[in-house]
Amino acid sequence: MKLISFVMVAGFVVLYFMDIAFRISMMNWEMLIHSAIRFFIGFLLLGIGVFYAHSIRFKSAVILILALVLADDILDYFRHVDSFRFEIMIHGFFMLLWGSLVGYLAMRHWREDDLQL
Repeated sequence: MKLISFVMVAGFVVLYFMDIAFRISMMNWEMLIHSAIRFFIGFLLLGIGVFYAHSIRFKSAVILILALVLADDILDYFRHVDSFRFEIMIHGFFMLLWGSLVGYLAMRHWREDDLQL
């Protein structure tokens, strides 16, 4: 649990400095939704599905992630939200990686606790 907490705190610190460096306002609904979608896609598909359970092949997961992110960007285009910038792409990539790391560590921790019971 300490490792998960460390990764979460380190991720929030990196996210804070990334938002300051890229001048991204994190406290609006659009960015919260973007960040949450990418974090949980990384958490579920990459962290749990690919790296922990090996139930999804990496290539299939990447294709599915690209489809979900593209659908989100198309929805933003029709709502007239400008989210197709290089800084936002780097931010989204970080959220995917952070979510996948937290997902993998959470499942590994949950499985270790389940085996000890």
